[in-house]
Amino acid sequence: MDIKQISTALKTLSVIALAQFAVVKAFAADPMMITVTKGFGLTLYASDLGDSKQMAIGSKGTLFVGSRKSGTIYALVDSDNDGQVNKRYLIGKGLDYPEAIAFHNGDLYVAEDDRILRYQDIENRLRRPGRPKEVYSGLPSIERKHARGMEFGPDGRLYLSIGSPCNVCEAPAPFGSLLAIDIESGDTEQVASGLRRVIGFDWSPTTDKLWFADQGRNWMGDNMPADEINRIDIKGSHFGFPYIHGTDVAEPAFKKPDTLNITAPAFELPAHVKPTSLLFYEGKLFPERYHNQLFVAENGSWNRSSKIGYQVVMLSLDDGQVTKRERVVSFLDGEFPVARPYDLINAPDGAMFISDDLKGNIYRLYYKATEQSQDIK
Repeated sequence: MDIKQISTALKTLSVIALAQFAVVKAFAADPMMITVTKGFGLTLYASDLGDSKQMAIGSKGTLFVGSRKSGTIYALVDSDNDGQVNKRYLIGKGLDYPEAIAFHNGDLYVAEDDRILRYQDIENRLRRPGRPKEVYSGLPSIERKHARGMEFGPDGRLYLSIGSPCNVCEAPAPFGSLLAIDIESGDTEQVASGLRRVIGFDWSPTTDKLWFADQGRNWMGDNMPADEINRIDIKGSHFGFPYIHGTDVAEPAFKKPDTLNITAPAFELPAHVKPTSLLFYEGKLFPERYHNQLFVAENGSWNRSSKIGYQVVMLSLDDGQVTKRERVVSFLDGEFPVARPYDLINAPDGAMFISDDLKGNIYRLYYKATEQSQDIK
């Protein structure tokens, strides 16, 4: 074991190189283990961000981090490019669940309660961002608790997922749908429905097809129903909720309408892993076999007899089909979660940022295969 002392602001960490994985050991009151696939390194990029949720990258490399309960939005800057944040700015506070954020053409967009706000020219106004402007309204109020995700698509429209406000129910639109919004005109198109809890989605860099992760319902047992990875081949497709879970698990409380055509998942994840982010890796830092592949943040189970998830996995794709699922980082030490990975985003230098909504951290995942051990900062 190679243990080195690092910044006292962080905890003492070490890395053990194994045949297949590197194990990060954090020495606190009790040992905690983070397992990283061999060849990769993991550093603590930023901390103390509340319940850090979704992230967005600015054109100048600023990392924006939303939250839910904390009601804050932070901007993080690594001005000396040493792999750690040295400047941080509070962009917003006292907001109503500002977890869904997106960056486009110099502006930061935030879904807050029943509206979407825009912080204009934000990277030039980090010290004094000013008041945001409302650019879209009429969303369901956050009083009916539901998950949201937000990202600009290749067509320049703002895509917003609106989850269902229940474990299982027939909720009125736009709950359980994915919308495409023209911010300038306000025109809105529903591109998918029959969704339960979609937060993470991304477009294939090779086909422009939209993929998304959906979380299955609770209280059907440890191993069912499956969480889902879906792909939109036809706009307006219905993906089953609340009538069918996974590929073929019928919901006992609601009968599927006879005329409803349902699109089956492209891939099934284990039940209760709780996928909260889905990302195509578009950098060049990782080896070629990782390029344009699908990464998923599994936030982790909460109503299962033994814990599952709490990891980042890669789904290997071949001709649009998932052929393999493999772990890249695990934050689960036995039954103890060291972190809960929530969002993934491509970093400007080819690394990958991982938000942790358990402790309010941001991790930086990078590849450094020539070393048998790395210092974790």
